[in-house]
Amino acid sequence: MHDLSPSGVSLPAPSRRTLLRGVGGAALLGAGIPLLSACGGSGSSADPKTVGLGSNSSDAVPKKAFAEIYAAFTKKSGIKVDVNTKDHNTFQEQINSYLQGTPDDVFTWFAGYRMQFFASKKLATPIDDVWQKIGGDFPEAMHKLSKGEDGKYYFVPLYTYPWAVFYRKSVFAQHGYEVPTTWDDFVALCKRMQKDGLVPIAFGDKDAWPAMGTFDQINFRTNGYDFHVELMAGKASWTDAKVRKVFDHWTEILPYHQEGAVGRTWQDAAQTLVAKKAGMYLLGTFVGQQFTDKADLDDLDFFAFPEIDPQFGQETVEAPTDGFMLSKAPKNRDGAAKLLEYLGTPEAEEIYLKADSSVVAASTKADTSAYTALQKKSFEMISGAKSLTQFMDRDSRPDFTSTVMQPALQNFVRNPKNVDSILSSIERQKKTIFASS
Repeated sequence: MHDLSPSGVSLPAPSRRTLLRGVGGAALLGAGIPLLSACGGSGSSADPKTVGLGSNSSDAVPKKAFAEIYAAFTKKSGIKVDVNTKDHNTFQEQINSYLQGTPDDVFTWFAGYRMQFFASKKLATPIDDVWQKIGGDFPEAMHKLSKGEDGKYYFVPLYTYPWAVFYRKSVFAQHGYEVPTTWDDFVALCKRMQKDGLVPIAFGDKDAWPAMGTFDQINFRTNGYDFHVELMAGKASWTDAKVRKVFDHWTEILPYHQEGAVGRTWQDAAQTLVAKKAGMYLLGTFVGQQFTDKADLDDLDFFAFPEIDPQFGQETVEAPTDGFMLSKAPKNRDGAAKLLEYLGTPEAEEIYLKADSSVVAASTKADTSAYTALQKKSFEMISGAKSLTQFMDRDSRPDFTSTVMQPALQNFVRNPKNVDSILSSIERQKKTIFASS
C-alpha cells in the first residue's frame, strides 16, 4: 500500500517507508531534528475550553479540511482545538519520542497494529466511553480495527480506502472478459490476456511496498484473516507451510506480472493501465490519481481479489484506515473525549470528504450521495467486509517490514526459485527484531 497524504496526494515512498521505523524505538530517530512537542506549551492544553491536537496533516488540502472540522466542533461545543501540525514524514519519524514526552491531548494516527503498539506501551488512553456513544455508526470490522490487544478501544476512524484489482471496463468489454471470482478463473484470465497481447497484471515495485500488498491479498485469501494477523504480529513462522503456500500461488501468477517490476514505480505501472496496455492492476484506489482524463477515469473499475480457499472466500478487505487517538495523560480529558466523539460523527466525515474524493468515510451513517461511482463501490466493499486489514507495514512492526520484508519480497520477485532461503532469512531476522523492545 502506498501511503498517501490525507489529500490523496502520493508521497515519496522511500522516505515514508524508512522513516516509519520510529515506531520501533526512539534510537532510530534522527539526531539533530527538532522534536515534536505539545502545541503552545504545557499551559494551553490545561484550559478546559481548549484541546491540544497533534496532526500529521501538513498538506494544504487536508489541513484546510481538518480546520473546517475543528471549527465546526468549536461552534457546537465552545471548545477550541489548538492544532499542532507537523510535516507528515517528521510526525511519523518522531512519534515514539513525542508520545513519551508531553504530547497533545489528541493525535492523528493509523488503525491496526500501529495503534495497538502504542496502546500496549501505555502511550495512549482507552476511549471506551467515546465508543459507547459512536459505536453504532461503525461496522463491526471498524470496531475490531479500533481495539487494542486488551480489548479496549483506543482509536476513532475517520476515513479509509480499499485495495482491489483495477481494470478498464472498455478493455473487458472489447475482449469479452468476465470479472474472476476464483483463483482458477483469475489465472485463466491472465493467460487469455497474455494471448491477446496485454500485460495481464501491471506491476511496479521500485519503492518496495506494492509487493507487500500482493502478499497480503494472497495470504488472507489462502490462510484467512486470523493467520494473517498472527504472521504480521510475529507470532507465526515464516517457514510455516501455510506461508510457502502463499508463495506457491504467487509464483503461479508471477509470469503474468509486468516484467522489470523492481525498476518501475507504481505510477509508471499505472500508466500501462491508463494506456490500455495492461489488463489489470492490484493497488489502492489512489491509482485513480493517474487517470487525469475524466473519460479514462469513468472507464476505471475494480473487483475484489479472487477467492483461493472457499472457507475464507473474499471476506477480508485490505483497507488502510486513518483517524485519531487519545494520548497517555491528556490535560483536558473531558474536552478531548468530546472532540473524539465529534470526530466519530458522520458530520465530521462529510466535511472532510468534501475536500478529498480519493477516500471514503469509515462510518456507515455518512452521507454517500455525493460519492463518485468508485467511492460508492469502495464504501460497499469495506462496509460489507467481515474483516479489514491495514496493509503489511501497518499490521506489523515498521522496522521489520522496511528492513526485512521489502528487500526480501523484491528478491522473490527477481528470483522466485530462491523462496525457501528467502523465507528462512525472514524468519531469522523476524525473531531478532520482535525479541527487541
